[in-house]
Amino acid sequence: MRALMVAIARGEAPISLGAKARQALGRILDLTGNPALLSITSLAEVLGVNPSTLTRLAHSLGYSGFPAFQQVLLTASMAPPGEFYSRQARAALAEGTSTRSRAIQLCHENQANIDRFVEQFDRDAFEAAVDLIMSAPRVAVYGIRQFHAVAAFLVYGLRMIRADVALLDANSLGIAEGLAMLEKGDVLLVASCAPYSAQVVEVARTAREIGLASVALTDRASSPLVDSSRAAILVAHESSFISNSIGAFTVAAECLINACAAARPDQTRKALLERDRMIERLAIEL
Repeated sequence: MRALMVAIARGEAPISLGAKARQALGRILDLTGNPALLSITSLAEVLGVNPSTLTRLAHSLGYSGFPAFQQVLLTASMAPPGEFYSRQARAALAEGTSTRSRAIQLCHENQANIDRFVEQFDRDAFEAAVDLIMSAPRVAVYGIRQFHAVAAFLVYGLRMIRADVALLDANSLGIAEGLAMLEKGDVLLVASCAPYSAQVVEVARTAREIGLASVALTDRASSPLVDSSRAAILVAHESSFISNSIGAFTVAAECLINACAAARPDQTRKALLERDRMIERLAIEL
C-alpha cells in the first residue's frame, strides 16, 4: 500500500487521486494500530473528512467499498510497535507529570518510531537511494531548522566515504548558487517532515526541474518530497517532543551512511584508513 502511495504521488500508478484523497490515504497509512481504523465514522473524525470521502477513496483504489479497504488496513496494522499517538503528547504536557516520567515517555516514543521504521523498511527504496548516492559524481544535502542538523550529520558521515559531498546552505554559497553548481547526474538529498518546510519542498522541485535526481528522507508516502524524488526513505516521528522529533531520522541517517559504506567496501576501507593516517599525523604534529 505504501509503495502504491509513492507511485501515485509520482504519477507512476495506473490510478490517480486528488490532493485531499492523497493526504487522507497518507495519514491512514500512518495510523498503525489505531482503534480509529475500526470505524469509518471514527476514522473520518480523526482525519477531519467526511465518511463519504473515505468511501470514494476506497472505490478509487479498486475496492468494492470502505469495508473491503478497512479489512486490508486492519490485517496489516493491528500489531503496533508501541503506543505513541497524540494522546501521549497531551499527557506529556499534563500538570503533575514528573520530569523523569516525561523523559521516559519521550525515550519510549523514539524507540517505537525506530521499531516502526524497521517493521516498514522498504528495501527497494533504500537500495535505490544508496545506488543514487554512491553512483553520483557529486552529492548535495539540504534541510532546514531541526533537519539542518540531520543534513549536516549526513554530510559528515558520507564524507568519511567520499569527498564530494556538500551541505546546501544559505550561509555559504547560497541555495540557488549551490544548485546551479550541480549538473545532471548529481544527487540532491533532502530532509523534512510534516508540516514540511515550503523552502525545502521548493528546492526539491527545482532540482527535479533542472534534471537532478533527489533522495528524500521524510515521513509519509503523501509527503510532497516524494513527488520530486527518485527514492524516498520514510521514517515515523510521532512523539511528545515539543517540535518534530529527529531521533528516528538520525538512526535512519546512520543506516543510510552504513549502507553507502557497505556498497563500496574497498573505497570505504581506503577512505577510513587515510582518515586514520591523517588523524595520527595531526596528533604527532600537535
